[in-house]
Amino acid sequence: MRSALATVTLLALLNYSGELRAADADLQIVLAADVSRSIDDGEFDLQRKGYAAALTDPRVLTAIQGRANGALGVCYVEWSGEEEQQVVVDWTEIRDEEDAASVAAAILAAPRSFMGRTSISAAIDFSMARFAEARWQAARRIIDVSGDGTNNSGRSVTDARDQAIASGVTINGLAIVNDRPNLGYSAHTQPPGGLPLYYSQNVIGGPNAFLIVVKDFNSFADAMANKLAKEIDVAGGGGKLAFSLK
Repeated sequence: MRSALATVTLLALLNYSGELRAADADLQIVLAADVSRSIDDGEFDLQRKGYAAALTDPRVLTAIQGRANGALGVCYVEWSGEEEQQVVVDWTEIRDEEDAASVAAAILAAPRSFMGRTSISAAIDFSMARFAEARWQAARRIIDVSGDGTNNSGRSVTDARDQAIASGVTINGLAIVNDRPNLGYSAHTQPPGGLPLYYSQNVIGGPNAFLIVVKDFNSFADAMANKLAKEIDVAGGGGKLAFSLK
């Protein structure tokens, strides 16, 4: 009887310690990458390599290791039209260079998910659903949306944003200014006032939300690394929108 009780106690302690480790990743980020048809194959390749490079960048790793728990939960999603969202790398805890390299390799190895229209609203909704599937609970949840155009599919992007914000989620943006768009996409990629203004007014929101503007796909990796490092460093609360240029 005493032996059986000891076994049950040991199992309970092991389960408890596992829960503690899972809870260590108290910051979750969904990296939501636009792969719609306004992004050609060359730009897609630069974007994919940019995400991989950013995750393994010393600035990002230093920011992760500088946290009290030294952990970050990441989920990488690609999205396009209203019914086109794909988990490329599901929730993974990143603590060190080895973890980051594993996620980066998985991102680079996967085929392109879609090449349809652009539903930022559906990307936000899909990302919100991913939080519910995470293996641990986090005090801070961020959706990191990158894209080169306006919402032209699905429900209102501001409705999706506002619903996410009401749940305590922050949405940050990385607006990619495509200065050589296909003529058929120019109104989509270059809306009145410019894409940065569109993102600041319609996409980003929540505590300490901010936007980084990328002048072209060639500078995506550096901008993404800066953005991730800032997201990891920034304290919760505040609720004001900050506007950053890259």
